[in-house]
Amino acid sequence: MKKVLIISVSLRKNSNSDLLAQQFAKGAQEAGHQVETISLREKNIQFCTGCMACLKAPRCVIQDDANAIVEKMGNADVICFATPVYYYEMAGQMKTLLDRANPLFSADYSFRDIYLLTASAEAEDSAADGPINGLNGWIACFENAHLAGVVRGGGANDPGDMEKLPLKLSEAYEMGKSI
Repeated sequence: MKKVLIISVSLRKNSNSDLLAQQFAKGAQEAGHQVETISLREKNIQFCTGCMACLKAPRCVIQDDANAIVEKMGNADVICFATPVYYYEMAGQMKTLLDRANPLFSADYSFRDIYLLTASAEAEDSAADGPINGLNGWIACFENAHLAGVVRGGGANDPGDMEKLPLKLSEAYEMGKSI
């Protein structure tokens, strides 16, 4: 059994990336893993100030919700990010969280497998290239981790549109189940 942490970054309730995250979670739970989903919707996560104090301390000096999330990231065996695609890139709140996860760089983190679920209005698979490249840049700083899988959920603009893409929902479910 692995500890699976799903971070859903959309600020929109019932978002398309949330629907993908729910299917990933369902698959991982059915495979017997311990699954926790965190939504950034109600979280207060401030920007990194670049002070680098986190490299000497086990956590960021900014007192907000990021510290608890980053601690859970470090303790997870698997991390799955679910993000909407904005301007061909990950949502800003995901990038902000990745920046704030800098204390993990010098920590004894547990995660090895990182997954990415994207939802974009554009139907082309290339719409997810930006988020994939951005996440791979973060993963490159963690020599024991790798990008284990991606769902490119293109063609979903309005809330609930992902329900019209059952193959993408199934792909997310199967990816979670394969952990």
